[in-house]
Amino acid sequence: MAAEGLTATAAGPLGRRPRALLVGGALSLALVAVAVVHLGLGVSGVGIGDIGDLLLGRGDARTRDVLLGSRLPRTLTGLVVGIALGVSGALVQGATRNPLAAPDTLGVNAGAYFAVVLVAFTGVSLGPIPAGGAAFLGGLLAVGLVYLLTGGGVLTPGRVLLAGATVALAATSAAEFLQMLDVQATRGLFFWGNGTLLQSDLERPLTLGAVVLAGAVAAPFLARPLDLLALGDETAQAMGVRVERIRPAAFLLAVLLSAAAVSLAGPIGFVGLIGPVIVRQLGLRKHAALLPMAALLAATLVLGADAAAQLVVTPSATQPAEIPVGVVTALIGGPVFMALARRVSTGDADTGAAVVVSDRRRAPGYTVALGAGILALAAAMALSLRVGDVPVSWGQLGAAVTGSAEQITEAVISFRLPRVLVAALAGACLAVAGTAVQAVVRNPLAEPGLVGVTGGASLGAITVILAVPSAPLAALPAAAAVGGVLMLVLVVLVARGTRSGGRGGIDPTRVVLVGIGAAATSMALVNILVVGAQMNLASALGWLAGSTYGRDYTALGWLALPALVAVLLVVAARPVNLLSLGEELPRALGLDLGRARLLVLGAGAVLAAGTAAAVGAVGFVGLVAPHLARRVVGNSTARVIPMAAVLGAVLVVSADALGRWLLAPTEIPVGIVTALLGAPYLVWLLRRT
Repeated sequence: MAAEGLTATAAGPLGRRPRALLVGGALSLALVAVAVVHLGLGVSGVGIGDIGDLLLGRGDARTRDVLLGSRLPRTLTGLVVGIALGVSGALVQGATRNPLAAPDTLGVNAGAYFAVVLVAFTGVSLGPIPAGGAAFLGGLLAVGLVYLLTGGGVLTPGRVLLAGATVALAATSAAEFLQMLDVQATRGLFFWGNGTLLQSDLERPLTLGAVVLAGAVAAPFLARPLDLLALGDETAQAMGVRVERIRPAAFLLAVLLSAAAVSLAGPIGFVGLIGPVIVRQLGLRKHAALLPMAALLAATLVLGADAAAQLVVTPSATQPAEIPVGVVTALIGGPVFMALARRVSTGDADTGAAVVVSDRRRAPGYTVALGAGILALAAAMALSLRVGDVPVSWGQLGAAVTGSAEQITEAVISFRLPRVLVAALAGACLAVAGTAVQAVVRNPLAEPGLVGVTGGASLGAITVILAVPSAPLAALPAAAAVGGVLMLVLVVLVARGTRSGGRGGIDPTRVVLVGIGAAATSMALVNILVVGAQMNLASALGWLAGSTYGRDYTALGWLALPALVAVLLVVAARPVNLLSLGEELPRALGLDLGRARLLVLGAGAVLAAGTAAAVGAVGFVGLVAPHLARRVVGNSTARVIPMAAVLGAVLVVSADALGRWLLAPTEIPVGIVTALLGAPYLVWLLRRT
C-alpha cells in the first residue's frame, strides 16, 4: 500500500510535467509565429521577406531603419506588455482567489493611467523609470481606494469587482479632466489611453522590459504560498503561510508589473484576465507553471491583437486610422468576462438589504427635506443661468424674469434656460434609474453604467451619429433607447444562464458583473466606430463624455418617457421595497421575484437610455443621489425616489454650471464633472458607514 501511494504521488507531478511542457512548447511556438508575422506588418511596405534579407546581409538601409526605428520597438513592446500583464493577472487572481480579478478590473490600470496623465499635465519630462514609478504610485492608490470601498464587509468577488469598476471610472474621468485642462501638454494621451504599442525607439521597451523581467523572475517565489492560499486563509496559515505578508507582496508585485505596462503602452484591458484563465482551462493550476504560461499566452494575445488592428486599418482622407490594440483586447475580453461571470460564485446573492444606509441621527421630516432640496435646485438653476462665457448679474437675471432685460441678456438666458432644464430633468431620471438598479442588485455600488445600459445607449447613438449623419434628429434618442434596452436584455439573458441555486431566476450581483463585460464590449465597438470616422470625432467624444451643450427644448421631449417611468416607479413603491429584503421573504409575501426584478431593471434601462439620448453618457449620478437620499429620508422607495430625483437634478445642474464656468469659454463635459464630484463622496460615504 505504501508503495502504491508513493507511486500515485509520484505519478501526479510526472503526469503534470508533460502537460506543462506540451502547453509551454505550443504557446512558445505560437508566440514566435505571431511575433514574426507582427514584425512584417506596417504601412511602410517593408515585409517579412525584406527583413529576412536584411538579417542575411542583403538588406538596404531603409529596411534597417524601419526595423530598428519602428517594427522591432513595437514588437518588443508587445512582448514586454504581454508578459507584465499575464504575470500580474495571475498574481492578482491567486491573491484574491477570484478568476474575474485582474489589474484592469480592480482599477490598477486606470490608476496608473491617471498618474501618467497627471505627470504630463504638470509639464515634467520623466524618463522611463521615473514615469513607471509614477504609474506604480497611481496603481497603489487605486488598490487603496478599492480597499476603502470594501473594507467594511466580506471581500466577496462581486463586492470587490464593483469597487474596482467604480475606482476605474473615477480615475479615467479624472484623467480626461486633466487632458481638457491642458490639451497642449497632454496631446496624444487620449489615443494612448486606449492602448497602443507604437514606439519611436528601443530605449523605453528595453528599460521597462528589464523591470518587467525582474518582476517576472521574482514572481515564482510566491508560487507555493499562492497555491496554499487557494485552500483558504485559515488552511494556508495552518500550513505555515504568512497570509498577511504574502497577499500584500503579491499585490505589490502585480501593481509594479501593471504600472510598467501602462507607462509603456497605456492601459490595455482584459489581457491580465484572459491569460491566466485560459491557462487554467488547459489544466495548469499550480502557480509554478501558471505564471510563465500566462505570460506566454498574454504576450501572444497582445501581439495578435495588435496585428489584427493593423490588418483592419481604416482609410482616411489624410492618413490611415489604426485601431488601438486596447480596443481589440476589450472586444475580445468583454465577452470572455461575461462568460466567466455566468459561472463564478458572486457571494452576494443572499446578502440581504445591502442598500440600507444607517445613521444614528434622526432624519428630518420628509416634507422639510424635500422642500429644502427643491429650494437648493432652484438656487442651482438660477446660478447656472448666470455663469458661462458671458456672465449675467443677479440684476440682469431679475430683469429677464420681469421682461425688462436688454436684448443680449434675454438672448443669453434664452439659450441657457433649455439646457438648464434638460440638465435638471436628466439628473432626476439618472437618479431614479440608479435607485431602481440598486433596489434589484441590493448593492450600493450599482448604477446604470455598470449594467451595460449606458454603453448600449452610447453604441446606438454613436452608430447613428457616425454611420447615418443625415438621419433626422429624432433618430438619435430612438437609437439610444433601443441600444440601451437591447443591451439590458442581453445582460439579463446571459446572467440567467446560470442560477445561483435559488428560485429567483437571476443573481442580482451577477447581472452587474455581466453588465461590466457588456459595457466594455459596447465601448470597444464605439471606439472602433469613432476611429473609423475621424471627421466626426469631436461629436462622438462629446457624446461619450456627456454634455448638455446646445440642448434646446426638443431634448425635453426625449426625456418625457423616462420621466413617466419614474412616476410609475413611485406608484409601484411596495414591490420595489420588497426587493431589498432578500430571496425568501418577498416570495412569502406573494411577490413574483423574477418578474419584479426584470420589470424594475427594465424601468431603469428606459430611464438611463432615455437620458443618454438627451445628454450622453453621464456617470455617478445614479450612484451618489440614491445614497444621499437614503441618508436624508430613510429607505422607503416612495420617499427615496422623489428625494433622489431632486438631488440628482441639483448635482447635474451644478456640474453643468461648474463645467461652463471653470475654463470659460471652454466647456468641460458634465459627465466628467459629475465623476469628479461623485467619486470622492462615494469613498467618504462608504468608508464612514
